[in-house]
Amino acid sequence: MTVHAVLLSGGSGTRLWPLSRAAYPKQLIPLIGARSLLQQTALRSAAIPAVDGHLIVCNQEHRFMVAEQLRSERIQPTAILLEPGPRNTAPAVALAALQSQKSAARDDSVILVLPSDHLIKDTAKFVSAAEKAIATAQAGHLVMFGITPTEPATGYGYIKRGAMVT
Repeated sequence: MTVHAVLLSGGSGTRLWPLSRAAYPKQLIPLIGARSLLQQTALRSAAIPAVDGHLIVCNQEHRFMVAEQLRSERIQPTAILLEPGPRNTAPAVALAALQSQKSAARDDSVILVLPSDHLIKDTAKFVSAAEKAIATAQAGHLVMFGITPTEPATGYGYIKRGAMVT
């Protein structure tokens, strides 16, 4: 079974303006530490033993910066998929899923979708959770990570927890 880490890097960085902006969004900036959030995400996902490759989804304007940041961390993506314009998460994930299925040797590929602008401090805990999620997905389940909301924020949506899968 093929497992692709899908790194979503299509954001325009408008919420952290003027630090980040359309030409240089937050996922490409070293906000915390010497590496950008994209580089940190790529390195975290590369630490997951089951991951066979990386699919990056970004917009056309950032493709060279994304490729250079990954190259500097010695990560060679399976593909860098370019969005012609902002389309939000669902089309980016659909594009990556189609590419993953196309490049996999079998039809049962799994994608691990990772926004490239999250800060995750405990890599070992993340890797452990991702390994469990991949095993659950390989058994035919859809797995989603989330956090408990502290306030209403309909712009981000909500996750309704289903039954525990063992």
